[in-house]
This record gives sequence, C-alpha cells and structure tokens, in this order.
Amino acid sequence: MISDYPTILRCDLMSFIERSFYELNPQTELLGGPHLELIAAKLEACRRGKIKRLIVNLPPRQLKSHCASVAFPAWCLGHDPAAQIICASYGQDLADKFARDCRRIMASGWYRQLFSTRLGDRHPVHDFATTQQGTRMATSVGGVLTGRGADMIIIDDALKPDEALSESRRNAVNEWYDHTLLTRLNDKERGSIVIIMQRLHANDVSGLALSLKLGYDHLCLPMEFETSRRCRTSIGFEDPRTEEGELLFPARFPAEVVQRDKVPLGQYGVAGQFQQRPAPRDGGLFKRAWFGEPVLAAPPGTRWVRHWDLAASKKRGSGISQPASSSAKPRMAASTSVMCCDCRMKVMKSAKRSARPRQPTAFRWK
Repeated sequence: MISDYPTILRCDLMSFIERSFYELNPQTELLGGPHLELIAAKLEACRRGKIKRLIVNLPPRQLKSHCASVAFPAWCLGHDPAAQIICASYGQDLADKFARDCRRIMASGWYRQLFSTRLGDRHPVHDFATTQQGTRMATSVGGVLTGRGADMIIIDDALKPDEALSESRRNAVNEWYDHTLLTRLNDKERGSIVIIMQRLHANDVSGLALSLKLGYDHLCLPMEFETSRRCRTSIGFEDPRTEEGELLFPARFPAEVVQRDKVPLGQYGVAGQFQQRPAPRDGGLFKRAWFGEPVLAAPPGTRWVRHWDLAASKKRGSGISQPASSSAKPRMAASTSVMCCDCRMKVMKSAKRSARPRQPTAFRWK
C-alpha cells in the first residue's frame, strides 16, 4: 500500500468505493466504468452540501447500490460520526442486506485506521449507531419512521419491477415519499435527499419528483446513449459519450449481452429499465410513424363508425383507478385509411356504462 493511500481513501469517495468492494467481494474483480466516477462525484457533492437534492437514474446491475447504500453511508459516518442517515429500499430484506454490508465495512481494520468513528453497543441489523450517536437506519418503503430524523435520506430502488404497473402500489410509494419520508429531515434547508433507481414507470418516485420541479439535480445515464437526451448537470457534468447507441458500461455489458437482455424485457422494459425514459421513444401500442398529418375535413366518401371500449374491470392498478368507458369515433375514408375524429373517456358507474352504447347519437360530457 502506498504511503498516502489512506489519505486518498479518506478524501476520494471513488477510491473508498473500490476498497469497500474488495472488502465485500475479495474474489471478484471490480470492472470500473466512467459512470461510477460520476456517481461518486455527485454523492460527494451531496455530503459537502453542494447538492441538496439528487436523482440518479441508470440501468440495473451497475453497482449503484454498492455506491449509494453501502459505501457512501460508511464514508459519510467516517467523516461525521454524529451524522444520521436513513436508507430506504423496496423491501426490508434488501435494506437489511445493504446495512449489514455497510456495517461490515465500518468494522474492518482498514476503516478503523482511516477514521476515528467507532460502532456503538447498539448493533441491530436495520439500525446501528456510532459511539457519537450517529445512525444508519435501514427501512423498507412504506416503513414506520415516527420519531426518527435524518441529515441525509437515500432512496435506493423504491419499487420492484413487477410492482411498477400496479397503480395502487405506485401511489402508496409516492404517498410515503410525499407525506412521510420528506418530513424526516432534521434540517429542511441543509439536509439532503438522494434518489437512485432504474426508471420503471412515468409516475414512479423519480417521475414524481421531477414533475413537481423540486430542484433535484438529475444524473440520467441510459444503457445506450441517445444524442437527443445528453445529460447535463448543475456541477458541470456532461455525458462524455458522443455516438448514438454508445454503451454505458461495455466492459460488463457488451453489445451482445445488451441485445440478448432486451428480448425478455420487451419494449417497455427496455425503455424504462435500460433507457431511463419509461415509454418507448416511438410509442408503445401505437407508433408515431403510423400517423400522418392532421386534416381539416373528412374527404368525400368517408364512412363514419363508432367504437366503445367499456373497460369493465373494477381492479385498481389496471391503468385507471375506477371503471371507465371510452368512445372513439374513427372514420374510414374511401382510400381505406383510418382517421380518428374524436376520442373521449369518462369514469361511469356500471348502469350508465351499459346505457350509453344504446344511444344512437353522439353525446358530450359536461
């Protein structure tokens, strides 16, 4: 070990992340990538107070959890043994696993040589403390946080991929974020929040935070570079990739692996989990290329028809929270092209839904 290596580990988060990785995975080679340096720089800016709100979106299996939920809390507690940190993930088992890894790093000999921070007598898996009353609490999304505060909150994968299509589950996660987690900051002005996750739905936690324009610095790193979506952030970062389709982490995910993994994901999974824009770029069921330019009037010989989709399901999470009916009024032109004249949707009770299609004329909702 070079003589100033301990100093490097204390001062450089990326070096600390690497050393922590080998503590936990001594037989595995760490394949580094530029994106890890970017994540480390952003997290370090959070600890220094330069960034108060951070969202990092990137594909799965990119070492994001090791960086944000394992190494970073240990590094923060090394610099500030009294810091209070809450780390949340979609499940308690996963949150506890990250907590055990973080505690193992802090109990290692090399960590104790770097920092004066020492673990206290309280050693539950999900909520351990330092001798100076610093804490790292692990919780599941939706967990009870009454009476607990934090200087930093880290949300690492708030949703599981198989829960993303459930509207009720998304709403529960977003309400917990809005009404519970955000109230836990000890200092509303100087406290920091980090959201790090793969995108799963337009209305996931990342989508909610970005849509509300809450001042989040957004680091977005798609698997395949899209020139029209080059990421630029507040601390001067710009995605260094230049070629359309250039891969994020080719050392670990080469082109043949990426193409193979796209097949089971499907177009929506690729759009969200790989590309961090949870909708296919050219549309899902309906492709943008299928549609021509709008017309001002129906051409001669048009045949008018109406279609009803009764959407009779009462399940929540099916895309609409209550039973709904939709009416589309397409027209078939003489050239056999189909044009949509009008499309409407309204939530109605079952009796009204049954009566509407029997009305012979068009109607308007108030």
